[in-house]
Amino acid sequence: MGKFFMECSSSGYLFLLLACAVLVCSEASPSDSIMGDQSLKDGQTIVSSRGTFELGFFSPSKSSLRRYVGIWYKNIPNITVVWVANRDFPLYNTTGSLKIVDQRTLVIVDSDSNQTVWSSNSTGTIAGNAVAQLLDSGNLVLRPENDTDPMSYIWQSFDYPGDTLLPGMKYGIDLVTGLNRELTSWRSPEDPSRGEYSNRMDRRGVPEFYLWKGSNIQFRSGPWNGMRFSGMPNLKPNPIYNFRFVFSDKEVYYTFNLTDSSVISRMVMSSDGVLQRFIYISRTKGWNLYLTAQMDNCERYNLCGAYGSCDINNSPACGCLKAFEPRFPDYWATSDWSGGCVRKKILNCTEGEGFLKYSGMKLPDTRGSWYNQTMSLEECSRVCRDNCSCTAYASMDIRDGGSGCILWFGDLIDLRNYNENGQDIYIRLAASEIESSKSSKGKTRTKLIVIPVVAAASGFLLFVVLKCRRKRSKIEAIIPQSPEQDNSDVSEKGELELPLFDFATIIMATGNFSPGNKIGQGGFGSVYKGTLSDGQAIAVKRLSKRSRQGLDEFRNEVLCISMLQHRNLVKLLGCCIQEGERMLIYEFMPNKSLDFIIFDQRLAAILDWSKRFQIINGIARGLLYLHQDSTLRIIHRDLKASNILLDQDMNPKISDFGMARSFTGEESTEGKTNRVVGTYGYMSPEYAIDGQFSVKSDVFSFGVLVLEIVSGKKNRRFRHPDHKLNLLGHAWWLYKEMKLQELMDESIRESCNRVELLRTVLVALLCVQQSPEDRPNMSKVVLMLSSDISLPQPKEPGFFNERDLSDTEYSTTKKEISTTHNGMTMTVLDGR
Repeated sequence: MGKFFMECSSSGYLFLLLACAVLVCSEASPSDSIMGDQSLKDGQTIVSSRGTFELGFFSPSKSSLRRYVGIWYKNIPNITVVWVANRDFPLYNTTGSLKIVDQRTLVIVDSDSNQTVWSSNSTGTIAGNAVAQLLDSGNLVLRPENDTDPMSYIWQSFDYPGDTLLPGMKYGIDLVTGLNRELTSWRSPEDPSRGEYSNRMDRRGVPEFYLWKGSNIQFRSGPWNGMRFSGMPNLKPNPIYNFRFVFSDKEVYYTFNLTDSSVISRMVMSSDGVLQRFIYISRTKGWNLYLTAQMDNCERYNLCGAYGSCDINNSPACGCLKAFEPRFPDYWATSDWSGGCVRKKILNCTEGEGFLKYSGMKLPDTRGSWYNQTMSLEECSRVCRDNCSCTAYASMDIRDGGSGCILWFGDLIDLRNYNENGQDIYIRLAASEIESSKSSKGKTRTKLIVIPVVAAASGFLLFVVLKCRRKRSKIEAIIPQSPEQDNSDVSEKGELELPLFDFATIIMATGNFSPGNKIGQGGFGSVYKGTLSDGQAIAVKRLSKRSRQGLDEFRNEVLCISMLQHRNLVKLLGCCIQEGERMLIYEFMPNKSLDFIIFDQRLAAILDWSKRFQIINGIARGLLYLHQDSTLRIIHRDLKASNILLDQDMNPKISDFGMARSFTGEESTEGKTNRVVGTYGYMSPEYAIDGQFSVKSDVFSFGVLVLEIVSGKKNRRFRHPDHKLNLLGHAWWLYKEMKLQELMDESIRESCNRVELLRTVLVALLCVQQSPEDRPNMSKVVLMLSSDISLPQPKEPGFFNERDLSDTEYSTTKKEISTTHNGMTMTVLDGR
């Protein structure tokens, strides 16, 4: 009996030990679930069944004391958080725990104070025990312990997304419960609390997504047209993921799924309001930006006003639809398009009114529109024609010839043109406009025959005239000397023949200097976009007859740039001096100027780190050519972001040589002037204060420009809550604190090569040093950027505290400044 008792006791003890071991292991590693009697404490995690996602407590940065419960990718080296529970209610200690209460609600509890800081607020009920499970999709669900049917979930994290859309998530509205699953940005990359941007569906009219910044719309997806959203032409079938849009009487939503389970992709609303899709590249162990919803400036909501249409291939981008004209023409001339356009002929619901088809469009804002999913296009047209209030109609689904109907009853806003994947819309016009349209179509066949013949003859005649003029054209014969011209006689610089354009050719190319083709204004006059008869796009810089300064700039530009040939300098195609006009003709840059992109939070993501580094190196090589390798040694004197133009491949080209100074090989490349020209924020101290300029003045400007490219911030307009320094001062402060990586623009954080970036910033700090003697020349700069040679420690930069020049003996007054869409700029600062 005693032996039996001892055996039983021994077995019971062993069983007890095993049971305790299981409990301990269960608490230490609770698999992929949290049972009703368990809690997940800070320091513990659960992992989805196939090891894709992990859930636990985290801090958004090493220096942060805030603790959050979140979900992140398990096997990606740098933690990438895809969902945060208590994003607006962090813990400030490590005593928090996640558990289930009342068999229906997930809560986060501060164990020190026993206070609940977050709750799932589940409304359903569970018969029996509840379990919280992390699925391999990244979805955290609350369900009955023995029931895995999704219909039994009483709560799931997929219904409450943060800034990330994962495969399988429904992005839209549950029409039964009214739940609107929207994306909301983080406040910053290190603060997951709700930011100021949100992207959500609006069902007032045809459902579509709107991106909001606070209470202001920033971007609109356009309605779903059966293949994609009308305002997202880049949403195409691809080998990475497939997508669909569900539109039923119970729910309306967008979703996507990956075509290959080995691919990792997510869509993110960045803290600066950009919708981006990323693909994880295992080879580089980093996220690659696949596409952005906002492609260019035309994505700005209602940029061109009512009946205005945006075309990014035009400059200016905004124009009125056919049969419409600017409401305030004077405002349009200054690129203020907010007033939109109005009809040339007013509608009065009379016989003969009809509809004109506009192709390749993003459909206008559909809030307040009416739709029917079963109508044909013919029925749609009839319904709109019979209702005098109907202003336009379009197919709802463009597949298989079109089906469904959308009707608009007010002004049409937020339109734009696309080169591909646009859509047809039919807009109501007055009877006279319809007749005019028919008449113009009838003339098309005749034009197809007559125009080529006339154009060929005119082209040959123009070629003969230009050829004769070129033979007798020498630069000193066509450009009058200015009394204030600093350069010596042109013949001493060398003779050249500059291509001459006939005034009539420029008139035809620019539409007689149409206000719609005007892309800039400066102290010299105006800049227009034009198109030559061979289709070549040009930018025409037209000297104002009242501009004395412009005459100097005109001559200076021709003297300098006509002798320069480099891939990183804008190309001067020729000039026109006729009929009392003086004009410079340049190649047209389709991507406008650098400042247009890097200082716009929505567009900055277009330039990832590799493109920015390419631009920095291109500018450096262009300056090196000017300072050392060209026929004339050139000091630019107004190097800035708006004077860097970008070609179709985003290659940089230095422009605007109106303020440049040229030197022959024997001359010293230094000078002094009583007339300081340039732009504050880019000018070196010795030049701004004492009028001393040299190649080192350009080096200083280059350093400022590099810091702006890296940070996406303007030097003079930079603001920081911890100090009142400008961008130079901020960079210097970060350098001393060994935090230079914090200078980078958020839009390049994912794509950035940090070693390359830190080296680039150090080179920039060397360029902006106070003393010109300490700054490297451009040949050294190019070498430092392109190699691994050791770099000296930079000294304190000049103007790093943005001191007020009016307190010194030198005072300057900004006289004129203008930044244009094609980068033609002019700034004049007159001093003592």
